[in-house]
Amino acid sequence: MKQNKQKKSRSIDHVLEKNINKGSMERAVCVVCGIILNLLLARLTQVTGLPLYFDTIGTITVSFIGGVFPGIMTALLSNIIFSVFNDIAAYYSLINVLMAICASYLARKNDFKDIRKILYLIFCTAFISGVLGSLIQWLLLGQPQYTVVSDTVDALSSSVRLPKGVIFVFLSFLLNIIDKGVSVLVALFVVSVFPADLRFDIYNSGWHQRPLMQDEIGEMKKNTAATKHSLQKRVFIIVVSVIVLIIITLGYIGTSLYFKQDKALRIEAAKKAAALAAEMLDAEMMDTYLKKGEAASGYAETKEMLCRIRDNSMYVKFLYVLKVREDGCHMIFNLDTEDVPAYEPGEVVEFEEAFSPYIQDLLHGDPIPPVESDDTDGWFITVYEPVHDSRGRCVCYVGADISLSYASDYMRQFMIRIALIMSGFMVAIVAYITRVANYYMVYPIRSITSLSNRFVGNIDRDDEIRNLNKDVAAFKKLNIVTGDEVQNLYSVLCTLTENVTEQLWEIRHYSDAVSKMQNGLIITMADMVENRDSDTGAHIQKTAEYVRIIANALREKGYYAEKITPKYINDIVMSAPLHDVGKINISDKILNKPGKLDPDEYEIMKTHTTAGRMIMEKAISTISGDNYLKEARNMAGYHHEKWDGTGYPEGLHGEVIPLSARIMAVADVFDAVSSKRIYKPPFPFKKAVAIIEEGSGTHFDPKCVEAFMDSLDEVKRVLRKYREYEGEL
Repeated sequence: MKQNKQKKSRSIDHVLEKNINKGSMERAVCVVCGIILNLLLARLTQVTGLPLYFDTIGTITVSFIGGVFPGIMTALLSNIIFSVFNDIAAYYSLINVLMAICASYLARKNDFKDIRKILYLIFCTAFISGVLGSLIQWLLLGQPQYTVVSDTVDALSSSVRLPKGVIFVFLSFLLNIIDKGVSVLVALFVVSVFPADLRFDIYNSGWHQRPLMQDEIGEMKKNTAATKHSLQKRVFIIVVSVIVLIIITLGYIGTSLYFKQDKALRIEAAKKAAALAAEMLDAEMMDTYLKKGEAASGYAETKEMLCRIRDNSMYVKFLYVLKVREDGCHMIFNLDTEDVPAYEPGEVVEFEEAFSPYIQDLLHGDPIPPVESDDTDGWFITVYEPVHDSRGRCVCYVGADISLSYASDYMRQFMIRIALIMSGFMVAIVAYITRVANYYMVYPIRSITSLSNRFVGNIDRDDEIRNLNKDVAAFKKLNIVTGDEVQNLYSVLCTLTENVTEQLWEIRHYSDAVSKMQNGLIITMADMVENRDSDTGAHIQKTAEYVRIIANALREKGYYAEKITPKYINDIVMSAPLHDVGKINISDKILNKPGKLDPDEYEIMKTHTTAGRMIMEKAISTISGDNYLKEARNMAGYHHEKWDGTGYPEGLHGEVIPLSARIMAVADVFDAVSSKRIYKPPFPFKKAVAIIEEGSGTHFDPKCVEAFMDSLDEVKRVLRKYREYEGEL
C-alpha cells in the first residue's frame, strides 16, 4: 500500500508540473512578439520624425495578457535593444517599466471594459511618460529630442512668456495623451481578439500551485494583516535595500576610479607642459622680462611659444611664469584666456592658502608636489616646474594649472545616467525576486496557513467536523509543487490533515455510539423511576421537548446569550429526563397516592430534589472532565425552586437559581397541569397555559415564561405527538 501511495504521489506531481509549465513557452513567445512590435514602431517614428513614440504598445499589450513581470521584461529588453539605434533609448527604461506596472493593474482585475479605469490608465501613463520623459531629455540633451517640439517650445515661450521647461513638460504631456491613448486602445483590441484560455494560461504560468484569484489573495492579506513583519514585506525591503546599496556602491567606485585615473592623466599632462616650457625658456632673460615686460627683446616670441605649448596640451587651462619672493608671486608671463584676463609683467599676486606649506621650498627654489586648491577661481591642481640658469640657480617657476571643476559636472551626469539606466533594471530585478518569493514561498505559505487555521477551527467546533473532509479536499487542490521544503511541508500537511480527519471521524463514531448507549441507559433509568408512577404520561419525553423549545426561544431572543450555546441546549435536553431521578428514594405508597399528600408525606416527597442532586454528584465524581451531568444535577436539585424564593429545597430566588432548573420548572409544571395524574384529570390547554403565565415573576423566570408563550405552536405539536388534547388544540 505504501508503494502504491508513493506511485500515486509521483503521478500527481508529474501532472502538476505539466500544468505549471503550461503557458511558459507561450509567455516567452508573447514577450518576444511584444519586443518586436516595440522596436518596429519605435524605429518607424524615429525614421519619420514623428513627435510620438508608440514604443510602449507591445509593453502594454504584453502586460494586459501576461501580467506585470512579462510586461516589465518586454519594456526593459526593448529599450536595451533599441539603444543601438537611439543613444538615449536606454535611459527611458524606467518609464517603460512603469508603463508595464500601470497596465498590469488593469489586467490583474480584468477591468478591460471599465471606461473610467481605461481613461485613468491613459492619464497616468501619459503623465509618467510626459513628465519623466521631458525631464530626461532636459537633463541629458538640454533641449527637446525632436526639432519640431523644440521649435514649438521656443515659439510658445516667446508668445506666452513662460519658462521653456514648463512649456516643454506640458506639451510633452499632451503628446503622450495621444501616444498612450493609441497604445492602450491597440492593446485592448489585441486582448479582445486574443483567446481567453490562452491568456489564462499565460497570465498564470508562474504559479507553483493552484492559481489564486484576486479575492483569495485579498482575503489572505487580511488574515496576515496583523502579522508584524510579513515575509513578503521583508523580502521586498531586503531586495530593494541590497540593490540600491549595490547601485550606490558601484556608482561611487566607478566614478572614483575614473576620477582618480583622469586626475593622474591631467597631472601628467601638466607636468609635461611645465617641463617643456621650462626647457624652452631662456633663464638668463627672466629678470629682464620681469623688469621690462613686453618692451624686452624676445618677450613677445617667448609668450607666443608658451601659448603654443598651452594650446597643444589637452588638459592645461593656465600656463604662466613667475618668480617667488617674500612678498608673493611676481608674474613674468601670464597668458590670458577667454574668461580670465592676464596679469601684467611684474604684478605681484599673494600666495594662495593651499601653497602655505610649500612657501619656504619655493623661496629656496626647490621642486614641490602638485598642489590642489579650491577657491573663488575654481577647483585646480597646479604643477610648478623650476627654471634653472647656467649656474644651476632657480630663477623662476613655470606654473601649469589643470581644472578639476569638470569633475562635479561629470559625476553629476554620470550618476544621472547610471540612475536612469539602473532604475529600470532595479525595478525588473525587484519584480523578478518578488515574483519568485511570492510564487515559491509567500502564496504557498499563506495558502497553507489559511487552510490550516480553518482546519483547526473546524476541529475545535464540534458542529463543524463534517467540514473537515472539505478542508482536506481544499488542501489537495492547492497543488503546491515548488520542488523545495515548502512542497515537503505541504505534502506532510496533506497527509496529516487526512489522517487527523479519519481519526476524528472514528472518534466521533465511537463517541456517538458511547453517547447513544449512555443516553439509552439514562432514559432507561429515568423510565424505571417514572414507571413507578402509575400516571407518567410520557413525562420525561415531553419535558425534554419543552426544555428544548424554551431554550431555543431564549437563544433566538438573545436572552442569556453568554450561557445559552448549542452545546448548552444539547446538555440540558439530555439532562431533562433525570430531573426526577431522586424519586427512586420515595416509597410507592407516597409516590402513587391517589389523593393529596399530607404535610409529612409532602416533606418526604420534597426530598427527591436533594436525593436527585446527590445521585448526580456521585455520578459526576466517577467521570473526569466537563460533562452534561452537571446540568442534570442542577435540574434534579433545583427544579422546584421559585423565582420569588418560596420554593424548595434551599429557597433560592431569581437568577441565583441555575438557568437549567428555571427552564425545567416551566416545563415540569406545564406537563404536570396539562397531563392526567392519578389524583386529577388534565387541565384544558388554555388553563394550563394561563397557570404558567400567572406564575411569571413569582414561580417562574419571566424570560422563560416569555419564551414559552412565544412558542405555543411548538408546544401544541408536542401535545399532538403524544396524543393529548387532540380535539381541543
